Amino acid sequence: MAEIKDPENTIIMETTKGKVVIQLLPDLAPGHVARIKELAREGAYDGVVFHRVIEDFMAQTGDVQYGKTGGKDFNPARAGMGGSEKPDLKAEFSNTSHVRGTCSMARSQMPNSANSQFFICFTDAPWLNKQYSVWGQVVEGMENIDKIKRGEPVRDPDTIVSMKVAADVAA
Repeated sequence: MAEIKDPENTIIMETTKGKVVIQLLPDLAPGHVARIKELAREGAYDGVVFHRVIEDFMAQTGDVQYGKTGGKDFNPARAGMGGSEKPDLKAEFSNTSHVRGTCSMARSQMPNSANSQFFICFTDAPWLNKQYSVWGQVVEGMENIDKIKRGEPVRDPDTIVSMKVAADVAA
């Protein structure tokens, strides 16, 4: 496993395809990093499906309302249309490029509409630069993201088994 230098700003995400370690970027998007950590600590992401996965582009997940298997509002047909009960976030766009392994918030056409959904880039996606809030970078396990089933929507989707802040994981 990669050495974790800052456990408070590192996410350990177990997926149905294996472990992924994400370095958080609080200097870039403090509000978005705080939200990701808050939802992870609540267990909100555990069981959430990867509902939109596009070859040579990205894998999207994080709909804690309609995309959480076993959740009270779970609805595969609506996965991707929901968020959390928390307010939407103000955009934190930056000059950071969307490259392979970039973690960025999904949103509607409204810039300040990010809530809980996010995506991980399979490849460089420069057309997203300065339009989406980058909050993390995969530092280990990108090969597991590469294995996630593709589709829009995905049939029998892969899920986030658990998503935790590294500081909260017993050594």
